Amino acid sequence: MSVVIGIDVGGSTTKIVGYTDEGKLISMLKVEAADPLTSAYGALGKFINENALALSDVVQIILTGVGSSLFKKDIYGIPTSSVDEFVAIGSGGLALSGKKEGLIVSMGTGTAFVRAGKDGIRHIGGSGVGGGTVLGLCEKLCGATSFKTVVELAENGKLDRVDLNICDISKGVISTLTPDTTASNFGKMEDGVTPEDLTLGILNMVFQTIGMMAVFACRNDAVKDVVLTGTLTQVPFAKRVFQALHKMHGVNFIIPPNAIYATATGAALSYLYKHGKLHVG
Repeated sequence: MSVVIGIDVGGSTTKIVGYTDEGKLISMLKVEAADPLTSAYGALGKFINENALALSDVVQIILTGVGSSLFKKDIYGIPTSSVDEFVAIGSGGLALSGKKEGLIVSMGTGTAFVRAGKDGIRHIGGSGVGGGTVLGLCEKLCGATSFKTVVELAENGKLDRVDLNICDISKGVISTLTPDTTASNFGKMEDGVTPEDLTLGILNMVFQTIGMMAVFACRNDAVKDVVLTGTLTQVPFAKRVFQALHKMHGVNFIIPPNAIYATATGAALSYLYKHGKLHVG
């Protein structure tokens, strides 16, 4: 069996996806380490071990992500190449969602917006607001140092203690806005606000910011499908925010299965399906 592996090399977390030469998914996994090189080599070793493979089974490794530029030669003697991260994001997002056209939003440390479809893949913009924002603010304000802790704290938070809503400032009816629409993130901050409330407020601000940027991008485009990928898709509260934005703006937000592996998936598929045809070797 010939295997093609896509690796998304992050700052400390690496995602890896493997396919057979017939385009069949083998497995997906992620590894965390202190630096990108250690993380990537660790991910590859773990992947090969867990799937009972030999190094000789791997015919190609395709790297992408912020840490991919650190690799100057083939890995363990296996032919190794790289693919543009935005191409990988677009390809992976479409593949996991089953869509032929869409705005792919990669919510990593920051956020990238990639338009993908029949006319190609192009990066249309980005934002420094993302997972790094969540962890940075939650660590300083709430003492949370991991996404696991962030999620646990947010489960018991109350947004009405930190966010100012339309109903707080207007008793009249605003035709395009519901009373519970956010008027100002952190615009209320009641006495006795808890770390749980602050954590939920931070998540709400980040998801609303990303979501509204996607809405604005779609207004100048016929496409209304937004595929959400990246680490932040694992936060349960995300679905609540994006469902509310869908109801308000009519944009279809999609979190596909295995959304955190979209970029690694796109890296592998960019090699397997060169020019739209299955390609190995």
